[in-house]
Amino acid sequence: MSAHFPRRSLIRGITAATTVATLATGLAACGGDSDAATRTADSAGTVTVGRVSNGAAKETTLKVSEVKSVSAQLPDAVKKSGKLVIGSGTLPSGAPPLGFTGSDQKTLTGSEVDLARLVAAVFGLEPEVKRFTWENLFVGIDSGKVNVGFSNITDTEERKQKYEFASYRKDDLAFEALKDSKFGFDGDYKVLAGKTVSVGAGTNQERILLEWKKKLESEGKKLTVKYFQDNNSTYLALNSGKIDAYFGPSPNLSYHVTQTASTPNPTRIAGQFSGAGATLQGLIAATVKKDSGLAKPLAAAINHLIENGQYAKWLAAWNLSGEAVAESEVNPPGLPLDNS
Repeated sequence: MSAHFPRRSLIRGITAATTVATLATGLAACGGDSDAATRTADSAGTVTVGRVSNGAAKETTLKVSEVKSVSAQLPDAVKKSGKLVIGSGTLPSGAPPLGFTGSDQKTLTGSEVDLARLVAAVFGLEPEVKRFTWENLFVGIDSGKVNVGFSNITDTEERKQKYEFASYRKDDLAFEALKDSKFGFDGDYKVLAGKTVSVGAGTNQERILLEWKKKLESEGKKLTVKYFQDNNSTYLALNSGKIDAYFGPSPNLSYHVTQTASTPNPTRIAGQFSGAGATLQGLIAATVKKDSGLAKPLAAAINHLIENGQYAKWLAAWNLSGEAVAESEVNPPGLPLDNS
């Protein structure tokens, strides 16, 4: 399949004040923070998505109640707990529109946590969201502190050695560059020779970028990969010319492009790539510990939302309709071990 996928712009989002508040919240709770504000005041049988998103989404109230045939598939321990513990790897600075601190400066909002709340409603469980750094999210899943990760996690064959997946959204990656730069990615890694690119540590996109770096080195060419603590540092580096581009999830980068449009340093999407490589459409998936017994009921809950229209309304509220999948699959083919 082609390595290029059509995108749409994402509407206006968080303010500078919200960004500062997000940083403050993240630094205060790097070990994993239960966000009390996610226990919303929705009436029975409803879930409101896009709440306190400050314009990043259209607030939409959806009807969704427990589906007994789905909740019956849950492991007994989860059913007896009365809650679904959801992990979000969005500390310290958040990642709009997927997960970030809302306009009330305390609530974790975003497309990922909203879908998790819809799934919890299908299960008849109370959603409890815990925020982590990206690396500690997986520690939380491993330790049982978290039932499921909803945090833009890519389905990969390597991760299947420890985790199981229930897919729910397409996974496309993108390069973001300054609008007036000449950098462009056409799907061929060779155009990265001589460039400096930033990427998030421990991510699927890092794996892909490092594979390209290795290939270039075998050809006697150099790709410099840079890492930064947070998005603010990454974009300072981009604006100052210390990096040529930032490689990350397309929704995040597309969102940021809209935020820079009227600034002195506007950016653009300079190329895209599937999160599963050049020959396979990448998928984002709810992620659980292997043999936890949760992957199948999660897929059943997501498919219920797809079949009954709440899924499409969730995506539309967050301007992500182009990332829809026809169905949730348990452990579908993911990024190959050799990244080919």
